[in-house]
Amino acid sequence: MLQAYAVPDVREAEARVLESSAEGELMLRAARGLADVVRARCEERGAHRVVVLAGPGHNGGDALHAAAMLSDHAEVAVVGLAAELHAGAEQAARSAGVVMEAVDPDLAEVPEAVHALLAGADVVVDGLLGLGGRPGLQGAMRAVLDAVPDAAYLVAVDLPSGADPEGAAPPEDCVHADETVTFAVPKPVHLLPVTAPAVGRLTVVDIGVRVDAEPVAERLLPEDVAGLWPVPTASDDKYRRGVLGVIAGSADYPGAAVLCTTAALEAGVGMVRYLGPDPVRDLVLAACPEVVPGQGRIQAMVMGPGVPVQGGETGDRRQIQWFRQALASDVPLVVDAGALQLLGHWQRTGHLRCEAPTLLTPHAGELASLLTELRDEEVSREQVEAEPVRHARRAARSTGAVVLLKGATTVIADPDPGVPVRTQTDAPAWLSTAGAGDVLAGLCGALLAAGLSPRDAGSLGALVHGRAAHRANPGGPVRATAVARAIPGVVSELLRR
Repeated sequence: MLQAYAVPDVREAEARVLESSAEGELMLRAARGLADVVRARCEERGAHRVVVLAGPGHNGGDALHAAAMLSDHAEVAVVGLAAELHAGAEQAARSAGVVMEAVDPDLAEVPEAVHALLAGADVVVDGLLGLGGRPGLQGAMRAVLDAVPDAAYLVAVDLPSGADPEGAAPPEDCVHADETVTFAVPKPVHLLPVTAPAVGRLTVVDIGVRVDAEPVAERLLPEDVAGLWPVPTASDDKYRRGVLGVIAGSADYPGAAVLCTTAALEAGVGMVRYLGPDPVRDLVLAACPEVVPGQGRIQAMVMGPGVPVQGGETGDRRQIQWFRQALASDVPLVVDAGALQLLGHWQRTGHLRCEAPTLLTPHAGELASLLTELRDEEVSREQVEAEPVRHARRAARSTGAVVLLKGATTVIADPDPGVPVRTQTDAPAWLSTAGAGDVLAGLCGALLAAGLSPRDAGSLGALVHGRAAHRANPGGPVRATAVARAIPGVVSELLRR
């Protein structure tokens, strides 16, 4: 699992190591790790020309020392953008014979010599700003980065220059790296959804720093799946493996019920019981003959996919009754789509509240509507997208449920503010298609029915969902049905790790 720590906690941990280390040793460790990564990427890409962009302070020092270490393996040049570079690191680069070009940091235009260097670069190393930098880029830094060719592989040192280290401010003007090499531990900028898209591939280099603090953000990795996924034993029957109830589908959206139940079955749930309109039930049974229609013993419930709600009502009044029964029970719940609207209305009027372990699975628009209903203040989709972690946490506190906010970076927020937020970025952009959320709801429901907590079910479900989309058609468009069908193969592959 990746765990990100607040910047002050990281700085405190580094300070302890600096006190007990020889002068410059920590920087050399970081530079060696950075150089190893850049060397590996050069070998993978057949690259021979590396341009290092060095700014002031320790971040620039790391990059300069790495340039010196790379000079025996590639054609390396440095563009210095600081009134004063790190003295020892600059001397190391010059002693190694690295070509150096100095640029006045206040210039608005890039000198022709720098343009020529960048035009021939296969790999560019961004060592301009580190954890001490402010969000945004100005002057020559911005101009030089604009001159980096699109074909060059861009490696950021510690974080993409101009990105907010705390991961809170939108990256209006920052580097968008192909890969970020950070040291010791991830920081919020690497995992939180506002800044994570600028990070690219994340590589963490161990430099011997240990942070004695609680993380502020987490991310499950593929190697975590085997320790969390509910694998049946020889003595398990369908009831021990988990029975999932599904209230989904309508005359307008019958496919949501098919996708939700299909995903739950593909994820290995012991049984699915379906509740919905008779015509939809017939479609579900045609697609999934294993489904059992009607009420009965269950270990978890998914409610809401494909159920449109207008004025607190649905086209099938029985679904309202089933929703109420589920919310009033102690059965763990996945609350999605139409059921989210009803939940907000009912909680506001004080009729019902989530007492059982509950996972809400809204997209940004649904979360905005839920918060507007709960807090009696207008919240827009744009506000949620600008501050996804803050708004997911607000909804979690208000409802007492874990909130899985769907998006390019999925956020899983616990109602306890002391519990680190989780983020997952496992899905391709192709997954933003109709029905994908119905598949995710069924997958998370299967995990809840097997006994996982809402937080683990949401995190693990998002990881497997994203990887199933990749597996369904690598690098190309995918249908939600194909994502559901890919789940068993993905789970099998992950368990073998």
